[in-house]
Amino acid sequence: MKLSDCHNIDDFRTLAKARLPWPVFDYIDGAADDELTKARNSSAFDEADLVPDVLAGVAEIDTSCTIMGRTSALPLMLSPTAVQRAFHWQGEKAVARAAEKFGLWFGISSLATHSIEDIAALTGGPKLFQLYVHKDKGLNASMIERCQHSGFDALALTVDTIVSGKRERCLRSGFTTPPRFSPSAIWSYATRPRWTLDYLLRDKFRLPNLDTHVAEGSGKAVSIADYFNTMLDTSMDWDTAARIRQDWGGTFCLKGVMSAGDARRAVEIGADAIMVSNHGGRQLDGSRSPFDQIREIEDAVGGEIEIICDGGVRRGTHVLKAICAGATAASGGRLYLYALAAAGQDGVERALGILRDEIERGMRLMGVTSVSQLTAERLRWR
Repeated sequence: MKLSDCHNIDDFRTLAKARLPWPVFDYIDGAADDELTKARNSSAFDEADLVPDVLAGVAEIDTSCTIMGRTSALPLMLSPTAVQRAFHWQGEKAVARAAEKFGLWFGISSLATHSIEDIAALTGGPKLFQLYVHKDKGLNASMIERCQHSGFDALALTVDTIVSGKRERCLRSGFTTPPRFSPSAIWSYATRPRWTLDYLLRDKFRLPNLDTHVAEGSGKAVSIADYFNTMLDTSMDWDTAARIRQDWGGTFCLKGVMSAGDARRAVEIGADAIMVSNHGGRQLDGSRSPFDQIREIEDAVGGEIEIICDGGVRRGTHVLKAICAGATAASGGRLYLYALAAAGQDGVERALGILRDEIERGMRLMGVTSVSQLTAERLRWR
């Protein structure tokens, strides 16, 4: 299979699985416990049907919208994800370049493998920084200040990861950051020479937004679960969130909100947006999907805060359904990570082109000419 054979996100998943050592692939693909929530994140979209109008004159359509004060060419964001250098040597730089080319928001994680400054210098497109609150308050302050100086457009505080979910695939594979050639997986690394040589011979793996303060995850191999469980601040609360919003002073988003009550609290502390997200099913297994929750949250805070449906998106029609249900935009991580792992920037661009075409085609077939026409009346629940 080659890149030109990829015609949907699942095809990129297949190609990524063929090209990555299995511990690395399972880190992207896996989730918590029985992975029920991960599966539900996508299958939830099957519970609602789009209702098209015909003879609507759709020769010209406008897929653009405004997300957190910046124009986006599509109602779609690329969610921040960690340690992208482990998946392809180009890492976050490939995603940043592809996002700018397609006019989309993208985000980088605190655990990014390229620095805040390098990413900011690379793109003038809308960009978000995902903050994990560490026990080291100096590290938190450092990352916020670096984002301010680098002109990041928004800060997203991750609120669903005070401890790590139980990611059993990673427990079985022994995946660490940086990746370690464990005895059980050595054959998989040996039979993926392209990935292995890129990993060994290109720029050294590091976490440059963290390694000024901590060695774990950059100079010292550690599992993601151990990192989260030892380094992150489990005492984080709503007062913490309000202080971070104040320290940041710019557009502020909470990532990981899943209840109407928490959405209301986000409005009260002055957040500009919430990402309705369960961390791709990687944290609390058995929770609802973001799409399941959009209507309830929109009923509670619609019109007061932007609502981003984050997770499970595999099709352009999923984006359209999320908007009809009440979201400002949809977002996802695996939808571009599979493509990054499969073929770097070329893969991400092909994936985004496919999703853009699906969104445009879906709008025309629905008889809508602008994102604002994607309303609740165009969705029916089974």
